[in-house]
Amino acid sequence: MIFILYENSDYIKRVIIFFNLLKILSIMKIATIIIRVLIGLLLLFASISFFFKLAPEPEVTGNFKAFNMGLVASTYLLPLAKSVELLCGIAFITGRFVTLANVLILPITINILFINYFMAPEGLPLAALLFLANLFLIYRYWDNYKTVFTP
Repeated sequence: MIFILYENSDYIKRVIIFFNLLKILSIMKIATIIIRVLIGLLLLFASISFFFKLAPEPEVTGNFKAFNMGLVASTYLLPLAKSVELLCGIAFITGRFVTLANVLILPITINILFINYFMAPEGLPLAALLFLANLFLIYRYWDNYKTVFTP
């Protein structure tokens, strides 16, 4: 029996490929959990610190100051965005409704990225990581979105 396995090296190669694939898939599952929880913690921290005023308001200047004043003057937009961040953060940490949370938080992460790109470049690395992590989670949960795009 062992002689037959060594003789059929194609079988051995397939088994090795299969186990390597399992190893990669388990690493991707772990990476997905880590990224999902980190995004959830970041969103929870941002929303809770906004609602309970845990962190001091950062000093802003120029166009970003005018933009921030407009957000505050609207009285509903910033609390709405922070409420969505809170709900999505809870969803990411618990691992429930992650597909829905990805869709809800994507426009907010795009806005965070653009605001940091155009008005506050010092926050761009964190904004880019948040956006890329959101895209990674959408990629990992892509099977759940297929029904949305099929006629």
